[in-house]
Amino acid sequence: MTHRTRVLFCDLLNLPRGKYIPTDIAAGGKVGFARGVFGTTFDRDLIPVPGAGVFDGLPDMELALDGARHSGWQADTEIALGTLQTHDAPFGLCGRGRLQAAVAAWQARGLSPKVGLELEAYVFQQDADGVWGPYDTPGAFVYGTGPQNDPAGLMDALWSTAAAAGLRIDSLNGEYDNGQFELTLQFDDAVAACDAAFLFKTMAREVAAGLGLLLTFLPKPIPDRGGSGMHINFSFSDESGANVIAPDGELSDVAKGCIAGMIHHHEGLAGLLATTVNSYDRLGPASMAGYWANWADDHRLVTVRSCVTSPKSARLEHRMADCATNPYLAVAAVLQASLLGVENGYAIPDAEDLDGLENVRATRHVPSALDRALDALDADKPLRMAVGEEICDALIFLKQDEWKRLQDKSVDEVRDYYLPFV
Repeated sequence: MTHRTRVLFCDLLNLPRGKYIPTDIAAGGKVGFARGVFGTTFDRDLIPVPGAGVFDGLPDMELALDGARHSGWQADTEIALGTLQTHDAPFGLCGRGRLQAAVAAWQARGLSPKVGLELEAYVFQQDADGVWGPYDTPGAFVYGTGPQNDPAGLMDALWSTAAAAGLRIDSLNGEYDNGQFELTLQFDDAVAACDAAFLFKTMAREVAAGLGLLLTFLPKPIPDRGGSGMHINFSFSDESGANVIAPDGELSDVAKGCIAGMIHHHEGLAGLLATTVNSYDRLGPASMAGYWANWADDHRLVTVRSCVTSPKSARLEHRMADCATNPYLAVAAVLQASLLGVENGYAIPDAEDLDGLENVRATRHVPSALDRALDALDADKPLRMAVGEEICDALIFLKQDEWKRLQDKSVDEVRDYYLPFV
């Protein structure tokens, strides 16, 4: 019998903030927190992030809980998610609230976003001296399953725990490098999909810790190995429930507008989708990450990939984001950039027709480092206004501080800074 509720929300550092409270108190529907938590760094320094109320006495905010509860993975514990408010109004720094606003903007056009998230992660283990190093999987291979790929049985544990918690997995498998895994969740309504990703990521790290392992969503934790991303797949259903991406096997005008919007706002999106110093070790040319401002159908070396083989399952995929980023904010940013493309009639560029490894026609790409990506976001006023100026300003301030803390650190020092949290 459940006797406590774990209330959770995702902050701008992508941390699962929350409390354990009695279930009868959770039934009241709102739980208070100090707004100043949004001004707290990984180092637990309190800095004056705009909107966090640091110089206003650290006032309260409330998590307005959803009516439905989620099955937890801890004994006798349910989970409650919600949306942050101040004075019964949406709190501007809440990523979930900004995603709800993006969904509402699309629904005003008669379209409902459907989202599927592909998560990638590495697993680390400790040596005899307690130092974390790569998971020992000498027999692993791409699309690997079973004990050779995962000798400790972590994927088995994640599968069974997710099933018990009602988190719908699409697939689990070994990724490109030893000790790297792809964790794909099923398509759902946009907010529900991000709720599932947020909970799955939290659960995965906790289950791994219980096995003496560290599962990290850091974009590039091992310099000489591949990076880990978060691919944002999405489509739209109209009022009849039909998928509007490619109803006749060809990209619709809506889909073309979405692609044009994501390409147009490519540089600014980096500040919202790749939000750690380590993110830019992953984003480079000749990679299956979203470096170039380009698109093509069924091409994994571009940023925006379309898949139109089946009108029913047709989708667009944005490949720049990584799992160190708040999933609600990342999906909100992609949906809003897409909407800007539709509303403003941006022209869709020609599809990339070169290999993307040795040859590419695109000339624009992501900024070279976090500080430059934040500058690009700051300069992209239409994108900031669409996503929410308050949350963009807060993220820019918070992450500029992070950049300054880490700009003179070595690759290993940067990794070790993030590893306990990401």
